[in-house]
Amino acid sequence: MKKVPIRSCLICREKSDKRRLFRIVKNKDGEIFFDKTLKANGRGAYVCDSEDCIEKIKNTNKLDKAFEIEISKDVKEKIYDQICEFKNIKEGNVHGNNKSS
Repeated sequence: MKKVPIRSCLICREKSDKRRLFRIVKNKDGEIFFDKTLKANGRGAYVCDSEDCIEKIKNTNKLDKAFEIEISKDVKEKIYDQICEFKNIKEGNVHGNNKSS
């Protein structure tokens, strides 16, 4: 049986299966971005799907500390927007698959 990778939310520190978390990456060029594939090369930080934790991405310095770099407000806003958009699409698909015709 394959071992399930466990990661901690950067904000609340709650541990979860990494496939249930959102991944933010800093690549070797120093770019910070949301990784919806969970496979991009680089240093990763994970955030759970709690509204509070997602909101705190743009309002705290937790990402800055995790990646040891100052991240602009614009980059944090972009990551926040991408995670919210991805979360809405993902939840829409889940609800769509549960409907019986």
